[in-house]
Amino acid sequence: MTTGGVPPAGVPLVLRGRVLTPHRPAVMAVVNRTPDSFWAAARSTDDDVALAAVQRAVRDGADLVDIGGVRAGRGPDVDVDTEVGRVLPLVRRVRAEFPDLPISVDTWRAEVAEAVLEAGADLVNDTWAGHDPRLVEVAAAHGAGVVCSHTGGLAPRTDPWRPQYPLPSDVPAGTDPLDGVLLDVLATLTAAASRAVGAGVAPGSVLVDPTHDFGKTTWHSLHLTRRTARLVELGHPVLMALSRKDFVGESLDLPVDDRLEGTLAATTVAAWHGATVFRAHDVLATRRTVEMVAVLRGDLAPARVVRGLA
Repeated sequence: MTTGGVPPAGVPLVLRGRVLTPHRPAVMAVVNRTPDSFWAAARSTDDDVALAAVQRAVRDGADLVDIGGVRAGRGPDVDVDTEVGRVLPLVRRVRAEFPDLPISVDTWRAEVAEAVLEAGADLVNDTWAGHDPRLVEVAAAHGAGVVCSHTGGLAPRTDPWRPQYPLPSDVPAGTDPLDGVLLDVLATLTAAASRAVGAGVAPGSVLVDPTHDFGKTTWHSLHLTRRTARLVELGHPVLMALSRKDFVGESLDLPVDDRLEGTLAATTVAAWHGATVFRAHDVLATRRTVEMVAVLRGDLAPARVVRGLA
């Protein structure tokens, strides 16, 4: 119920029957197995270092972890065998140490998804918008979840160049021109989610991600953040991958090392409007932020109330 101007709550995420954090957004910890991740502090190429990163994320309050083996942007080619070699051993170790921790793997390849889901992963984070159409079928066959994303038609590991999203000719006069990107994202995510559900993925296990920075300018990413509520209206859990991205850095003219506060500001806006999951490098700060937003919304009670009462 909407009261006092508070937007409706987000849609819960369900993975293999587990409902993640129904009273506040979930925090997805980033664990990169790549030597060239855009933020040096997030690189965990050594197996033991990577497992330690997962352990630290769990201590800091991560609700699930997202393990990636290929840098999102341009870089040296990484073939399927190399990607599997980077992520599969860690998935096995994490599953053995944390039997109940939901595990996501960031991949666009069905072969990689098959390997990690067989090893116990719960979610495939396809950041390249169904580039491999078999991926949702693999997720469905394993009873796993999947992330549907929007890249503006870009192929994996390519950067945008002056992307444009003009308004359709039939929109009402006076519509914000930046709603062109919103309408394109809504249409793309609606179609992708429908295909995933049609393949057999449970609706509550289909995350939709506007995919900030991918196929977008900073203006586009900022506008999508402001329009989070429209994404929530699609009826699926909304994933926001905002952490230290270029739209934050360009907004404040800051390098990646100095983007935490900007990330948390964007997180606050998206959480207030009902986003369900936040992919984050800074787990503890993000968890505290989304918990505070949940308290402000009235979704979560304060942890302690004594001021003026005792």
